[in-house]
Amino acid sequence: MSHFTTARPRPFLDPAYCKACLRCVEACAKHCITPGSTLNTITGVAPVELHLEHCTGCALCVQACPEPFGLRLDEGMSHLEGEFRLEDPTKLFGKKRVDVVDAPIEPDEQIPLPGCAPLVLKGAYASAIGAVLAGCRHVFGYPITPSTEGAELMAKLMPELGGTFVQAVSEVAAVNMMYGAGGAGVPAMTFTSSPGFSLMLEGISYMIGAEVPGVFVNFMRGGPGLGNIAPEQSDIKLACRGLGHGNTHALVLAPSTPQEMLDLTLAAFALSFRYRNPVIMLGDGFLGQMTGVVRLPPTLSRPGRPAWAVWGDRSHRHNLISSIHLAETDLEAHNEHLNRKYAAIAKRETRAELFRCDDAEVLVVACNTPARMAKGAVEVARARGLAAGLFRPITLWPFPIDALLPLLPRTRQIIVVEASPGQLEDELRLALSHADRVPPPITHVRRGGGVLPQQTEILAQIAATQEAFA
Repeated sequence: MSHFTTARPRPFLDPAYCKACLRCVEACAKHCITPGSTLNTITGVAPVELHLEHCTGCALCVQACPEPFGLRLDEGMSHLEGEFRLEDPTKLFGKKRVDVVDAPIEPDEQIPLPGCAPLVLKGAYASAIGAVLAGCRHVFGYPITPSTEGAELMAKLMPELGGTFVQAVSEVAAVNMMYGAGGAGVPAMTFTSSPGFSLMLEGISYMIGAEVPGVFVNFMRGGPGLGNIAPEQSDIKLACRGLGHGNTHALVLAPSTPQEMLDLTLAAFALSFRYRNPVIMLGDGFLGQMTGVVRLPPTLSRPGRPAWAVWGDRSHRHNLISSIHLAETDLEAHNEHLNRKYAAIAKRETRAELFRCDDAEVLVVACNTPARMAKGAVEVARARGLAAGLFRPITLWPFPIDALLPLLPRTRQIIVVEASPGQLEDELRLALSHADRVPPPITHVRRGGGVLPQQTEILAQIAATQEAFA
């Protein structure tokens, strides 16, 4: 075990942070600090000057300094006088003096659940219960229809489970609370809807940059602007391509039933900590409000404590959660690291459901609640002798292109069904382009403003396509 050094480090000064208040001059018993005589052109003040020949390392000057980054102590770092230094937070205080370099990871514990009859739950409630079973005890949010029921249930459950629910003053506040909880290594989540999700994007970008886990359950509603509270798939492009400035991606899961709301919320927490990255649960407004039969899993999780967490104990004292990399080469290296992580997610975590796709000539692509209408249309089409199938992406980012490509040789037409003006189709086309594949003709059934595509509309499009083949 290592020990603190007995030698007293001497102070050094970052002139850019000096306010020339002269408190350090008054505090120094050895008169090692004098008022400055040279103006710092960056700050417009004359920083104090250090003369450390008689310095005893008492650190009274550091204690007197009102600016935490002005006078500092650090072993092995020489006194710098009159030189402006711009440093990253990871390097600001030099090598950390701790006994333990890496704390061991405390693994999650799986606890058996007693048997339970199936429940009939709203999608928002199912997601909340999934979060509880995943070990989430920190929930932050702001009410917004049609997601409020999930937050309301968590507000009731968290105090009973020794957890915390905070109704923040805004979505901006909520996402920053998630940053703090996630940085401490504890599972945290929020429920929101489209306008609230937009307000969270800056915080999500910070979480991605700082590699902080967290789960965002977004029930999409009509837009743009405040729009209305009816269901739409308005945020697909936002979740897949617009999570913040720079190189930002997060797994985007698209459930279609209350059972999947529970199952995928459970999975979202595991994925979020596996990759130290936010995960987006993207439902539509109907899915948050509709009820369905939900079966609970056989176990629940008791989360451990990851080694990277900023927990506040001695073992984790060296850790830092930050999205700042001021040196260009450092930021480039960090982005290359993020790209490797994104590639690993794309390779390992894509999901899709294939229904009657083995011999399908017409492939319907749909997700969320519209996928349920699409599945009904495929079943009716099959009963009429039409070779139709449903491809349902469950991960919208990364798009499950590897599951789709084997179907294309026998597919004569793709029909994209969505409650948006082409956001899902754009993801499909972009994935096909990156795979360097020319798809069969693509048509679509689209509705907007809170109106969902109907089974009859989808069936009519399938039938029209088959007639064109003949």
